[in-house]
Amino acid sequence: MFPEELGAKIKEYDITSPDTKNPLSEPYPFNLMFHTSIGPSGVSPGYMRPETAQGIFVNFKDLYYYNGNKLPFAAAQIGQAFRNEISLRQGLLRVREFTLAEIEHFVDPEDKSHPKFPDVANLEFLMFPREDQVAGKSARRIPLGDTIAREKSGVPLGAHEKFPEPKEVEKLIIAPVKKELGLAFKGNQKMVVEALEAMGEKQAMEMKSTLESKGEAQFHVCTLDKVVTINKNMVSISKEKRKEHQRGFTPSVIEPSFGIGRIIYCLYEHSFYTRPSRDGNEQLNVFRFPHLVAPIKCTVFPLVQNQQYEEVVKQIARSLAASEISYKIDITVTISIHTTLITLLKSVRMSLATICCKAKHHLFGIGKKYTRTDELGVRFAITVDSTSSVTVRERDSKQQIPVNVDEVASVIKEVTDGQSTWADVLWRYPTHSS
Repeated sequence: MFPEELGAKIKEYDITSPDTKNPLSEPYPFNLMFHTSIGPSGVSPGYMRPETAQGIFVNFKDLYYYNGNKLPFAAAQIGQAFRNEISLRQGLLRVREFTLAEIEHFVDPEDKSHPKFPDVANLEFLMFPREDQVAGKSARRIPLGDTIAREKSGVPLGAHEKFPEPKEVEKLIIAPVKKELGLAFKGNQKMVVEALEAMGEKQAMEMKSTLESKGEAQFHVCTLDKVVTINKNMVSISKEKRKEHQRGFTPSVIEPSFGIGRIIYCLYEHSFYTRPSRDGNEQLNVFRFPHLVAPIKCTVFPLVQNQQYEEVVKQIARSLAASEISYKIDITVTISIHTTLITLLKSVRMSLATICCKAKHHLFGIGKKYTRTDELGVRFAITVDSTSSVTVRERDSKQQIPVNVDEVASVIKEVTDGQSTWADVLWRYPTHSS
């Protein structure tokens, strides 16, 4: 509807604000894209992009070529997008500038086979088909296989498949006679021609039969929103057999599109919590990131500053890197307790109580490292406390187990890859007391 028509309907059905029951203002056009000025003189209008996928479609021909003129292939793009959001609320869920990621999977519409599809064809997802929306029904669970059988496109994009041998095919030929159509429909000739050329095979063959028997046929032109009369001298409809060496087809497109900011926001929302410190005087921040998405899988640090321990840290770091496990080395506040006590005892003016207090500060520095690890959302902390074994601490349970140096990378790998659970690891290794 045009704004005036919509405004008339609002008044006709007495539609008011659902909360206050106040009358609604007159509808008016609202541009969802940001308007700006571009060019050296600043007089040319421009609009900030509302999505990032346009570049993929513009470059389809090149992407198709780079893939050896074969389907399927996919292209991904990430960048800044802008929407003229009417109401800025709810944190990162409603913003005007956001990071958007989009993937376009181009596939052959007549050959969507995939060796792994039978494994997921019976999975059910909550769907809301068009016919259910029109009928006022609720969303329902539909098997993925049924949904795929119904995802199709009809717009040619220029992809083709060469046949090993020429094939004889029957083609529908619709040839509008533009001269006759121009005389009959004048300025509307183009819309009538386009509607005739867009007919499906069944509709075209029905029109052909009607024209041959009656000499004319009634034809609805949707762009004109009216029925027109087509005479048999206005269009030629036939089927021809021909040999083809290739076929052109429309690649169907599967487009996962998602805002990066919203995903991160939801991840923070579901992963963050606080828990009391050891002495109960403060609340400590923890991110309970699932290990599959955690940016850092584990931290490594020596219990105290020691040349041998530092060599073990480097050895473990090399093993983790070889296993493609992201890690962080924490070497802050790693002064040897032995060195600390000697330094403190050299100060004759320091009381025994002060010495004990400072020694305790360094002794429990490991707890602060665990706190930093938890706040980063890292699930595993590896503490090097000997040259042959280490202590592995799990973030959520705070349980600790001793693991040999040469085994620790494989233990972390099997849990982060989902091959084993932490419970499986606990079954194999005895736990330390916290």
